[in-house]
Amino acid sequence: MNERQQKIQSIINENGEIKLSELESVFPDISTMTLRRDLEKLESSGEVVRTRSGAKSIAYLTRLSEAQFSERERENVTEKNYIAQIAYQYVKQDSSIFLDTGTTVSGLARLLKNDKLFIVTAAPNIALECAKNHDNTVFMTGGQLSTGNLSLSGVNALSFLEHINIDIAFMASSGFTFNNGFTCGNFDECQIKKRVIEKAAQSIMLMDSSKLGRNLPFTFASLSDIDLLITDKNIAEDDLKQLNKTGIKVKCE
Repeated sequence: MNERQQKIQSIINENGEIKLSELESVFPDISTMTLRRDLEKLESSGEVVRTRSGAKSIAYLTRLSEAQFSERERENVTEKNYIAQIAYQYVKQDSSIFLDTGTTVSGLARLLKNDKLFIVTAAPNIALECAKNHDNTVFMTGGQLSTGNLSLSGVNALSFLEHINIDIAFMASSGFTFNNGFTCGNFDECQIKKRVIEKAAQSIMLMDSSKLGRNLPFTFASLSDIDLLITDKNIAEDDLKQLNKTGIKVKCE
């Protein structure tokens, strides 16, 4: 990292974020393209995440989204904790895993203590949680940040996924119907989820029962794409029977 990049990082850390136009004012003799490359370099170091207009520090983004995530985490807490604990039983030491975005998966991330894992995620908050254990090797996909769900996606994220192998992908879904499968509300996020499931040797869906019957615009997986669905005990009996008829393995007790 050169002196200019160190200065840019200091500015971002101090202010939480910076716009490319502001960088151009700070470094009037440096081309916009060079400043973009500086931000790319800082992103690769894991300290910042590029946005459409500049970059933000990961610590700032975590604070920014803390209230929103805290509100989500207060929903169906018992069910989400149960699902995370069941999912943890499938984590194998020294394996390569993908952790999707979402509060249920973040519950799983908090359980990963001494497993010596190679972890890939598109969620900065989950990466920070996993990095608390120095036995883990943690990578983020890179890409464009969606502040709505605190996830990274886009061409760079997809490109990163091409170069890794995934033993188990722990996925999350915002909705599921028998007609449309597992769905989410963001197209770019949908593309990431699709590619992860294609790459993974095993895909495990973590989804509380409140998501059943909810339909969002973009389908990223069908039941046949998933090896195991972990949900909670509140799943409707009719839904469970229909799931069992499809042949998918369901864990809910």
